[in-house]
Amino acid sequence: MAPNISSVEQEFQVSGLRPPPAHGTTAVDRGADLLVRVLESEQPVGLTELASASGIPKSTASRLVSALERRGLIEQDGERGRLRPGPAILRVAERSMLERNMVELARPTLDALAEATGETINLAVPASHGVEHVAQVDSRHFLGTGQWLGRAVDYHCTAVGKVFMAFGRATVPSQPLARHAPGTITDPRRLRSELEVVRNQGLATAVDELEAGLAAMAAPVRGARGEVVAAISITGPTLRMTPARILELQPILIEEARQLSRRLGHREEGERAA
Repeated sequence: MAPNISSVEQEFQVSGLRPPPAHGTTAVDRGADLLVRVLESEQPVGLTELASASGIPKSTASRLVSALERRGLIEQDGERGRLRPGPAILRVAERSMLERNMVELARPTLDALAEATGETINLAVPASHGVEHVAQVDSRHFLGTGQWLGRAVDYHCTAVGKVFMAFGRATVPSQPLARHAPGTITDPRRLRSELEVVRNQGLATAVDELEAGLAAMAAPVRGARGEVVAAISITGPTLRMTPARILELQPILIEEARQLSRRLGHREEGERAA
């Protein structure tokens, strides 16, 4: 066998398989193929059968599987060493399932708040690129606040974002923050001071911070383990969402957020599950 042939190419020659073109995407393609086969298998799959089904040498499959394991994309199932989806995949799936279930369970809360306030009601979750809105009930007024679904907004200039920052679901940058409107808080120290108030009151507000003339208030929604998994907001123009109106709506919003938290399995201290 030629001395300058790579070990991978030798493996293909011995196995009788034709090696794919030698370029940078080949390993990515093979690894992706192995991952998809593990994800689509109804039962944990062994390395030998995985390599055979993929048509690549077992030693090559073993190296690719090791790389996938290091990234948490697959993992070994007990002592038998069979492969199943790893924690990174399960976290994504769990979040997707949680969001779908949360939207369904939140519908009575969103509808109740919309009926009580007449303003735009949103359910938001934290994401790496900003606050993500996953459900909305529109305002009954002609002058509303637009469509938020599918939009990602910065944490520091929104009421829902402040909820996530206050309860550890998003970090507070140390450098000056972007200004979006006249009221945007750009000083991290001032923001941290406000977040302390949010933690104590269980409610955040943002007035003229994302857009001039826009006001919002938000409360945290907790999951079964007590962590903040979402936030519910009431948003409207400042001509209706006055300081007095915000104060009036505080107990309504906080109570509806608590009711949704209970539906998600959260129990407050001293409260027993039904």
